Amino acid sequence: MELLSFGDTGWGDELFVATLMTIAVSITAMLVGFFFALIFTPLKLSTNKFFNFIGNSYTTVIRGVPELLVIYLFFFGGTGAVMYVASIFGYNEYIEINAFITGAFAIGIISGAYSTEVFRGAVQSIDKGQFEAARVLGLSKFAQFFEIILPQVLRIAIPNLSNVWQITLKDTSLISVTGLVEIMRQSYIAAGSTRDPLFFYSFAAVLYLLLTFLSMKIINRLEIKYSRGY
Repeated sequence: MELLSFGDTGWGDELFVATLMTIAVSITAMLVGFFFALIFTPLKLSTNKFFNFIGNSYTTVIRGVPELLVIYLFFFGGTGAVMYVASIFGYNEYIEINAFITGAFAIGIISGAYSTEVFRGAVQSIDKGQFEAARVLGLSKFAQFFEIILPQVLRIAIPNLSNVWQITLKDTSLISVTGLVEIMRQSYIAAGSTRDPLFFYSFAAVLYLLLTFLSMKIINRLEIKYSRGY
């Protein structure tokens, strides 16, 4: 256990900071994913063929491409795009996008594609009579959504969103290729320094399982809260 001690003799403090980084990236990516889901879910549900095509293209392409490839595209392509825009304004120096921003945004794009499908299915599973009743009561569209539709969508969506969270949490291990020091990257560094890869990769697995376990406890509480009365 000396390898996991805090201070100069162990890797405990580095792994603790790396765990916090993994949590920060995961939460940020989920928030980014919800933002994209908020945009693309209505497009998927739209009767307009053009909007529907855009929504379907987003979820099909992102879910059909390997996650690591998406991260590479954003990490290298994003830097190239920023440098191209900067060159237009006369700045020709190398620009490197922050690894945290790149990783969280790339994983958020992936998370958003899955979240979009979850919310689409949740909305479509609500009985049409709920929408009709809301209109008959004379409620504004804002009130219809936040007081009647959203609570029912959350009740249906939360169990599936837990799977999206699990995917997002595990996908953070892929952004180690960008140089961001999260659990996987720190385990790789520690394994290389101590020449004990089995120990550190096994401990990384324990950390991911612990985060998953704690996450499921929180999600189960939310599921019980929004399923009250059913």
